[in-house]
Amino acid sequence: MNYLAHIFLSGGQPDIMIGNFIADSIKGSKYDTYPPEIQKGILLHRQIDTTTDAHPAFRQSTKRLHKNYGHYSGIIVDIFYDHFLAKNWSEYSDIPLADYIQSFYKLLRDNFEILPANIQKIAPIMMEGNWLLIYAELEGIDRVLAGMNRRTKNRSGMDKAGQELKEFYTLFEADFRLVIKDLQTLSDDFLAS
Repeated sequence: MNYLAHIFLSGGQPDIMIGNFIADSIKGSKYDTYPPEIQKGILLHRQIDTTTDAHPAFRQSTKRLHKNYGHYSGIIVDIFYDHFLAKNWSEYSDIPLADYIQSFYKLLRDNFEILPANIQKIAPIMMEGNWLLIYAELEGIDRVLAGMNRRTKNRSGMDKAGQELKEFYTLFEADFRLVIKDLQTLSDDFLAS
């Protein structure tokens, strides 16, 4: 799962959302330097990633891409899944997507000093480009994939993956629905513990 899904799966709890958002930047046990609820968000993120990577539907999605994108397939599917979450947002939340995202951006601005340095660099760019909202449109996904391809110095070919998204759109969406359903259960259970 990519940014939007991780934020969404945080149960609307601000510190959990922050932890879940910054988790990829926190290695090993370094999470224990953060307040308890942010730690919980980091650990939730790790659980979501582990569960997603092992999920049969996610693996089916990555298999469609593996021939052309190799180990980048999982990253691409994460982005595809954020597209399906954004596109179908009203099925998952009563809060309009644009409002939800603006509220999250405010949360980041209000807690900027506790974000890791690399997140402090990327967050303003994310907010300015409104990355989370552009996931809802295919053109936005193409832009995200092109940006990711540039970050790999054009080695990944991810900028072409939008073609597979269009070609296998209903299959990817069906896989997403299976994965998100199981992740919602996982997240609810984790947050209740």
